Amino acid sequence: MSAELLYASMEKLCKLHKSLYELAVNKTDIIKTGDMDALNQLLKDEQSHIAAIDRMEKERQKAAKALAPHIDQPTVTDCMDRLSTAEQDKITDIANKLVQQVFHLKEQNNLNQQLIHNSLQFVNVSMNLLRPQPENINYGPPKKNKKSSEKSAQGMFNSKA
Repeated sequence: MSAELLYASMEKLCKLHKSLYELAVNKTDIIKTGDMDALNQLLKDEQSHIAAIDRMEKERQKAAKALAPHIDQPTVTDCMDRLSTAEQDKITDIANKLVQQVFHLKEQNNLNQQLIHNSLQFVNVSMNLLRPQPENINYGPPKKNKKSSEKSAQGMFNSKA
């Protein structure tokens, strides 16, 4: 019974991660076009997916705890000892799918992060070109003209005399 719950929760996690990956791919297109309204809506959708993933992860932890009650926070690997060979194969397959899905999601999020970083750099360069640069208003020694710098190089004492 608990093995079925563990498998079901992991399968739902896999589906949710796949859906989140599809949102990340859509985000790439939205970032490229620069549609801020669509990006805001997509971010809201991502937040709801993340909340659902968090709920499913808690269910997976509860199912794993039922299979391995002697461990505080059991992992899927900890539960494998208590499963039959067929159940182990089934759980291993879905776990591998989940790992692969998370890896693809991570790669897509890295791409999106780089695109956003490049967009922000472009905006900063454009802003710096449009606004005038203020003069240096820091305190410091006054600018010297060439004649005064020659005199100061000689100093007050003339050693040739």
